[in-house]
Formats: sequence, C-alpha cells, structure tokens
Amino acid sequence: MRLRDRRSFAKPEVMIIPMIDIMFFLLVFFMISTLYMVNLKTVDVNMPQAQHAQTQMNVTYLVTMKKDGTLYLEDKPIEEAALIKSAKEENRQNSHFAIVVRADEGIDYGKVVELLDHFRAAGISRFGLAADSAGGKS
Repeated sequence: MRLRDRRSFAKPEVMIIPMIDIMFFLLVFFMISTLYMVNLKTVDVNMPQAQHAQTQMNVTYLVTMKKDGTLYLEDKPIEEAALIKSAKEENRQNSHFAIVVRADEGIDYGKVVELLDHFRAAGISRFGLAADSAGGKS
C-alpha cells in the first residue's frame, strides 16, 4: 500500500474573476429588467417636441388632454370638476404635490391655459407641461 505525500496535493483555490463576471452580469441584467417594469399609465397623444425638455420624477398627477378636450388622470377618463376637486384635496395633504399636463399637439392653446388657470384657482402652484424631447418620442 502506497501512501501519498501531503505535499503532492494542490491547495484549493477560489477563482474570483469568474465570480466577478457573474455578479456584473446579474447587476446589469437586473438594472435593465427594472427599466421595463415601470408601468407608466398614460393615454397616447401627439405631444409637441421641445429642444430642452427635462424629465421630472416627482410628479403626483399626470393629466392628459386629448385633441377633443377630454381629460385623463393617468389612463382613466375624468371630468374637469372631479379632477380639480381631487387635485385640490391631494395638494392639501401633500406639500410636494405637482401636476404635469400632457396636451395633444393640435389642441387649442386656450383650453390648456384654462385648465392651468383652474389649477391655480384651486391653490395648486406646482404644475408643468409635458413635451417630447426633440430626439424622439418617449
């Protein structure tokens, strides 16, 4: 019977480079997959394009005005009086309340100004107008 020499065994090594590659791959995979998990509830409209449009992430209400003047809160139709009432209540409860209006490119400018004026009369001072960036639709 032959005994093996203890020095002839190779010491086990942990290969760290493949682990780093796998961790990087998982990180990238989850980062990209979360981009597609964001469910933006909106109604499809042709918004005007702006060269210097900015993305705002702290929006409470996303209101859409279609060409015929119908209003949508996110993706649900809503009457203007109900919208103003709920926005006024939300503004009272949330100090960072903000509204973004997505208006169709072909809508009468007076209708948009009238809606913004109603928001202002309800005490809402933080609102903006959405536009597509000049680079493409978003």
